[in-house]
Amino acid sequence: MPMGEPAQKQPDPERPLGAPVIRVDDVSKEYHLYKQQPFLVHKLFGMIFGRSPRAEICRALDHVSFEVRSGESVAFIGRNGAGKSTLLSLIVGTILPTRGTIRVDGKIGALLQLGVGFNPHLTGRENVYLNASLHGLSNREIDRRYEAIVEFSELGDFMDAPLVTYSSGMNLRLGFSVATQVDPDIIIVDEALAVGDQQFKQKCTTRVQEMITAGKTLLFVSHSANDVAKLCRRAVWLDHGRLVMDGPSKEVLAGYNEFFRSGILPPPA
Repeated sequence: MPMGEPAQKQPDPERPLGAPVIRVDDVSKEYHLYKQQPFLVHKLFGMIFGRSPRAEICRALDHVSFEVRSGESVAFIGRNGAGKSTLLSLIVGTILPTRGTIRVDGKIGALLQLGVGFNPHLTGRENVYLNASLHGLSNREIDRRYEAIVEFSELGDFMDAPLVTYSSGMNLRLGFSVATQVDPDIIIVDEALAVGDQQFKQKCTTRVQEMITAGKTLLFVSHSANDVAKLCRRAVWLDHGRLVMDGPSKEVLAGYNEFFRSGILPPPA
């Protein structure tokens, strides 16, 4: 460990878990893709032949089922396009499944993508009130937490500037600060820790660890094996929308690494 770097607490394997707070039951998500055909071509085709052109179906998730218990820290791993971000968006409710059901019990604080829930033409201050209200907080509650949000983000000099002037790292700071200060039962982080400087990344990691210790539930997407092992005691491996492996992080990461060495994908779980 480099000199001066604080020791990291590992997920406590003995910490008891609560009842299921997330239930994903046989969930599939499909999109219809029309390859490089303009809208007018679609309209003309339907008018002339009386039917629409055939769409190619892209299945982002394919019959995925699992549960997450209160207090669990779960990482979702897999190659780009595996369905990880789609799954988190379904859990948050920003999109709906094609088939299957999802049940979530508890308030969610989500940082899915930089800028989601923010208006680039509003100031940082205005976006704090907008985003926190989307998490269900009243203006009075936001007033009480505003200074803590600003202090954590370290953006005090920029809170009255429009977000369109912010860098991606500044957007991360503000989004993460709001998501973790609204007192969520479930915190969802999708690749956010990959953006920004190392010092603030460490600050975010420490904050997530504190929330886990306090009994919050974490859903975490990352391509960093170190971050997964550091924050999560369970991992779910997705590939082409299918659940390949679900178990202790160490075992799932070992299977994932073996896949990259051998090129052989285990059968779906």
